[in-house]
Amino acid sequence: MTSTPFPFTAVVGQDDLRLALLLNAVSPAVGGVLVRGEKGTAKSTAVRALSALLPPVAVVPGCRFSCAPDAPDPGCPDGPHEPGTGTRRPARMVELPVGASEDRLVGALDIERALAEGVKAFEPGLLADAHRGILYVDEVNLLHDHLVDLLLDAAAMGASYVEREGVSVRHASKFLLVGTMNPEEGELRPQLLDRFGLTVEVAASREPDQRVEVVRRRLAHDDDPAGFAARWAGEEAEVRARIVAARELLPSVVLGDAALRQIAATCAAFEVDGMRADIVMARTATALAAWAGRTDVLAEDVRQAALLALPHRRRRNPFDAPGLDEDKLDETLDEFGDQGDDDPDPDPDPGPDGPGGGGGRPPEQGPEDGAGDAGPPPEAGTGDDPGPAPAGGGAGERSAVRPAAPFRTKVLSVPGLGEGTAGRRSRARTEHGRTTGDRRPRGALTKLHLAATVRAAAPHQRERGRAGRGLVVRRDDLRQATREGREGNLVLFVVDASGSMAARQRMSAVKGAVLSLLLDAYQRRDKVGLVTFRGSAADVALPPTSSVDAAAARLESLPTGGRTPLAAGLLKAHEVLRVERLRDPARRALVVVVTDGRATGGVEPVALAGRAARLFAAEGTASVVVDCESGPIRLGLAGQLAGELGGTAVTLDELRADSIAGLVKDVRETGSRRAA
Repeated sequence: MTSTPFPFTAVVGQDDLRLALLLNAVSPAVGGVLVRGEKGTAKSTAVRALSALLPPVAVVPGCRFSCAPDAPDPGCPDGPHEPGTGTRRPARMVELPVGASEDRLVGALDIERALAEGVKAFEPGLLADAHRGILYVDEVNLLHDHLVDLLLDAAAMGASYVEREGVSVRHASKFLLVGTMNPEEGELRPQLLDRFGLTVEVAASREPDQRVEVVRRRLAHDDDPAGFAARWAGEEAEVRARIVAARELLPSVVLGDAALRQIAATCAAFEVDGMRADIVMARTATALAAWAGRTDVLAEDVRQAALLALPHRRRRNPFDAPGLDEDKLDETLDEFGDQGDDDPDPDPDPGPDGPGGGGGRPPEQGPEDGAGDAGPPPEAGTGDDPGPAPAGGGAGERSAVRPAAPFRTKVLSVPGLGEGTAGRRSRARTEHGRTTGDRRPRGALTKLHLAATVRAAAPHQRERGRAGRGLVVRRDDLRQATREGREGNLVLFVVDASGSMAARQRMSAVKGAVLSLLLDAYQRRDKVGLVTFRGSAADVALPPTSSVDAAAARLESLPTGGRTPLAAGLLKAHEVLRVERLRDPARRALVVVVTDGRATGGVEPVALAGRAARLFAAEGTASVVVDCESGPIRLGLAGQLAGELGGTAVTLDELRADSIAGLVKDVRETGSRRAA
């Protein structure tokens, strides 16, 4: 029995989200929408409800690839189809799970039949199921990069290609792509962000009356889904009819030269890369006009298109938050606008009421929007009163300083061969990479090693009665290719924030180095964690997470001062790793200790720190000590700590990628000696 979805028109608030979804329903060429926001903000509810508003689609009976009967795909694997009448079915919403395999996404060939019979036995994947419907990816930021690449390539080309061992299958795959994500769990790479047409930031309302209405409607739906849907059937029918009317009007919408100038000037003013933003803005503005029931594009359509299409394309580095300066946007539109020709009415009729309003006027934002904890701490970067001391602080504590400019770092990698989550740091056995050998498949065959399979089958051809040219292949002959690629690691930073590190220029350089390593971790798809120690204790400033942005924010607000409880910091890091191994045993760790090596406070602090360090060496945990000692007289304590850890030490200067120190070689050689 199919559950009754929550009605789209019953979603409270979230005007930008609903408008972005509806514009893609009107014009799938807009390129999909990425919905960013905290958990519990109706992201998934709105996406799932949209499918009920899409008009039914006509399909060729029996075609697994949903070919249109009036214009069937000439290359359809189930074809060829003769043009005809066909049948109608509701538009599908297909959901791609985060843990899906490549075969589940693009489909799979029956390799055994291909070898033995020479036929293309193809089992369609989710890209075929989503053709002419919606493909929904919840938590798209957690999807493996190679799957996101396949997904976005199919969305851009309108087709999916499957090639295995010389056998190729192609089928049409045009769909409305919707991804949702919680930025706290990690960001998408900027290259992938750019491939989504629109983006929307959603947040829970801070208005009590609106929150009450959300709860009231949710409870009413859960108590009687069918009855609740029936009460909203009229509004749903109106929006469905409006989508159909907008689709029919869309080819008649005229994008004038004045609107095009505004689009080009806006993209140039905000320094977005490439031309995709201009094209997406043009398509979005046209869809906005059609949605409002107009055949001309107005300045307000261009403004709303910019608010939806540009924020995620403005990120100049991975830690920049998406956003748009609306004052600058208005100035640009006014400068390049032509109100006399294209916008004769400064306050046009916004069109019929409904989700998203009419045309290009963005929903108004309440005073609470944008408030919260996202901004920098008020004391960051100043030398003024640092405020109350947090736990573990004490006399001599100094306020936070800003990091120095980041730089490109040398590659730190974990020695040996892992089997963790695909990434870009350390060597690992992965599903993608160069082929290094073969083995018998464990479960379903995913990557065939053709030569090894032929070698296994060849000695048995006579006894199997082979008579023709085909090779008689049995299940036991199949061999899985073993491949070597790269994995992501857990990079756990253990940062000394004590008084010995508190010189402002010095701490700024230290933070700049850690920020540089965080940028490297972002690019290599690592998880990161942050442990700090000062005063009398250590603190887990950030538990292991995929959100490198969160680590950068915690680092920037980190104050300094007090004694140096080095042993406490190492023991806290050891406990963090112990817990993380239970949660994710396949992910290997790299511990980066940032300190000058001093240890103070308590009884025999240096000896205690040495014993704590030897715990990591005993477990074979890869480690690097970033030596922050400065001045003409150096005690070499960081190097001694690296020896106790079984790792290597590197100075701040040697950490730079353009330095002559062979850091990667040092880390690997140390790991090899430890393994021996």
